[in-house]
Amino acid sequence: MLEKKAITLEKGILIGVINKNQSLEKVTEYLDELEFLTYTAGGEVSKRFVQRMEVPNPKTYIGTGKMEEVQTYVKENDIGSVIFDDELTPAQQNNIEKLLRCKILDRTSLILDIFAQRAQTSYARTQVELAQYEYLLPRLTGLWTHLERQRGGIGMRGPGETEIETDRRIVRDRIALLKKKLTKIDRQMETQRGNRGALVRVALVGYTNVGKSTLMNVISKSDVFAENKLFATLDTTVRKVVIGNLPFLLSDTVGFIRKLPTQLVESFKSTLDEVREADLLLHVVDISHPNFEAHIASVHKILDEIESSDKKTIMVFNKIDQYEPEVIEEGDLETERTKSHFTLEEWQKTWFNKIGDRALFISALNKENLDDFRKRVYQEVRRIHVTRFPYNHFLYPENLDEYA
Repeated sequence: MLEKKAITLEKGILIGVINKNQSLEKVTEYLDELEFLTYTAGGEVSKRFVQRMEVPNPKTYIGTGKMEEVQTYVKENDIGSVIFDDELTPAQQNNIEKLLRCKILDRTSLILDIFAQRAQTSYARTQVELAQYEYLLPRLTGLWTHLERQRGGIGMRGPGETEIETDRRIVRDRIALLKKKLTKIDRQMETQRGNRGALVRVALVGYTNVGKSTLMNVISKSDVFAENKLFATLDTTVRKVVIGNLPFLLSDTVGFIRKLPTQLVESFKSTLDEVREADLLLHVVDISHPNFEAHIASVHKILDEIESSDKKTIMVFNKIDQYEPEVIEEGDLETERTKSHFTLEEWQKTWFNKIGDRALFISALNKENLDDFRKRVYQEVRRIHVTRFPYNHFLYPENLDEYA
């Protein structure tokens, strides 16, 4: 019997900076997310380094003393990659690489690497490749010498593997070619969207890893890939769904994340067209995440950037089965009660007060409260459909219960 080969994860360390814009709590939260990104990319985090400084060092991002500390740890622990939470300038990346003699990544390059792994279709791969080249262009000199020394692993997927000898002119030509290719595919996709007829369009949006694909599978009875990793879904999936006897189109879009690289927002603009052209947004939120309100704010920010913030939206608070409020122990007089101690019922009241019947609380995985979800979605889709086709109002009862 053959023994299973153990998977060796690449060891890495994370580096973050505390400043006037980022408190220790905020940096810890960002580094938690960065660790999950590292795990998603195929690595494991050995240690975190955090430094308090007003502005990052223009040469090495962190101070000299902290850099020496990092240098010692990298040498003694066989570290394969050092990952910074903020985007490094080409000069910083080059200088740090000379000092640490290992792969230097920032949040942007790590996300690009995950996208390179996850891209399944030709369209998604083209989008990712374009984003990678635009990120690489100002970093060519330092990156190629680095790739000649060590290849493979996190951050090394994509064009860097095969085009080490490339120069700026070739990269610019490649970028131009990819943009032309995307423009052609965009036109094809626009035609496809136009051919879908006058069906109401509903789009699932939300932070990455909140359960959009799981919800998509439950509602549409389809088999969209879902996994407990960041950016499990890259390619937009569109399914025809029927609730009662009312058909509509449901699309599952790429998850958002804080500090989403601008290159990706630009490259994936056509994917986000599904959001722009939707009649109704289902904003899925992982209520079990301690910082879900910050995630909501991040999604609103990106929706604003793509001019979709004014669309009709239903807030769908998912994973209620996993929600556990922090408990204040009896006799603990020092701990102040905060939002992290809210019960699920208190969160429901809070959001019902804010947005009324536009808040739903479900568990897509355990199929909890899905009847309420279907009824609410049906009502909204019916309202849009009847507004568009008034003569069809008698075909679809006002309440889903009337089908029973």
